[in-house]
Amino acid sequence: MPLTRSFKELVGKHIAEDAAFAEAFLREGVNLMLAGDMETGKAILRDHIKATVGFEKLGQATGTQPKSLIRMFGPRGNPQARNLFKVIGYLQKRAGVELRVELDRLEPVARPGKAETRRTLKPRLKPARAIARPA
Repeated sequence: MPLTRSFKELVGKHIAEDAAFAEAFLREGVNLMLAGDMETGKAILRDHIKATVGFEKLGQATGTQPKSLIRMFGPRGNPQARNLFKVIGYLQKRAGVELRVELDRLEPVARPGKAETRRTLKPRLKPARAIARPA
């Protein structure tokens, strides 16, 4: 019998046993999606779901079929915003946290094809942070 475990098993066990780690994992998945890395963000959220609530219970809570959720967070999944926010909302509620995205600052960015003197301001988002909800 091998003495090692797969990385996914190890992470899943750590998420299930350590609430702070699970919260950080959830936050990281959302931050990656906000940064445009949907593939990695979905993979992290999928592992978080498997280790905490499971797709069956998540499906019941969100009114979405578990198979649809599994596909949504799979490598070729393309979740609709409505479904994704339902899932993230439930995961936040279950973890007892509220993720917030705040505007960090506006920085000037040159628009392609425009004169350099004309500039627009582009918002840069701070990473989501967890806020513990009062009981």
